[in-house]
Amino acid sequence: MTQFRIKTINAIASEGLELLDEKFSVDPEETNPEGIIVRSSQVDVDDYPELLAIARAGAGVNNITVDKATENGVCIFNTPGANANAVVDLVFPMIGIWLRNIYQGIAFCKSLADADPGQVSSEVESRKAAFRGVEIAGKTLGVIGLGQIGVRLANGGIQRFMQVYGFDPFPSLDNIHNLLPEVTVTRTMRDTLAKADIVSLHLPVNEKTRGMVNADFIAKMKPGAILVNYARGPIVVEEAVLAALDSGQLEAFISDFPTPGVIGHPKILTTPHLGASTAESEENCSRMAVSELAAYLRYGNIAHSVNFPNVESIPASTVHTRLIIINRDVPGLIGFITNVLGNNGINIVSFKNESNGQVGYNIIDLESAIDEKVVAEIEANGDVVRTRRIQFG
Repeated sequence: MTQFRIKTINAIASEGLELLDEKFSVDPEETNPEGIIVRSSQVDVDDYPELLAIARAGAGVNNITVDKATENGVCIFNTPGANANAVVDLVFPMIGIWLRNIYQGIAFCKSLADADPGQVSSEVESRKAAFRGVEIAGKTLGVIGLGQIGVRLANGGIQRFMQVYGFDPFPSLDNIHNLLPEVTVTRTMRDTLAKADIVSLHLPVNEKTRGMVNADFIAKMKPGAILVNYARGPIVVEEAVLAALDSGQLEAFISDFPTPGVIGHPKILTTPHLGASTAESEENCSRMAVSELAAYLRYGNIAHSVNFPNVESIPASTVHTRLIIINRDVPGLIGFITNVLGNNGINIVSFKNESNGQVGYNIIDLESAIDEKVVAEIEANGDVVRTRRIQFG
């Protein structure tokens, strides 16, 4: 029997969708979903009145109206690390393509297609010096943003015999602990920028990072450095990069986000947003997104949310109803909730509460069903954003 309606937006890998059982209906044409799985398309939560959660099959969530979602009690998930290998797998080859003049070398080889067969070898030998490059080994790599992608890139630099500096404005200890000891974590971004021959960006788009790479940022970089953006396009002020390329402050710009302003520029290499476009990455993201969404809809459990605190609880066999309460993080809500339940003779089996400083999230397991009037009494509190009831009995 179907319990939850899921809408898919974009192509979601089947390996993930196959994890859903008969309790979930999955349809890209669903108009009133309780859950959405999306990759890169824009999603406005206001378009879906019964929406409970969105799982983004990828790391960034700038295509989702997260602030509205928080106000409406809609949980937003992402899949950190699921596409990390794919991004790192592309960044290093792209750096190598620039440093070794591979693009020009390939174009030269293709130009020999109509040459006299007897002249090809001599042409190659006589002109190959024009494409002589330099090696990655021995260069200094600066990584801005030490999430799972940034950490793997930094470690990859060490494995390629580079000197590596990293900086993260909001570091996660779990990620930092995964860095190889040879990576130097700097106290300021300026310290990383000033030392690096190659600066690679790995930050999400938010109000603090949008347009962060501007003329002032680039001025702090080592003259003649290479800038790499396989994070998000809006992090970089395109005009500032073009000016730095023209002045020689930057040697090159390597980006996954082609725009009319950068395509065709002789010092810019672009790929068509291929960072996470591998079969393995899409499968990993799909599986992770589906698992997160299913756990939330079935049990109210949260892992890898960008707007709600992470919290998980396994219901005991005696639990009849799980009451989920989402509230603004203000004092007194827990006491208010327990008083309402106690005054109505409802026995609490377990009560789990977590907060991220903005949103409070409560998983309350009950031995019996809960009356609509009791729920209405809780919802009448102005700091309660949303409630849910999940029945097991």
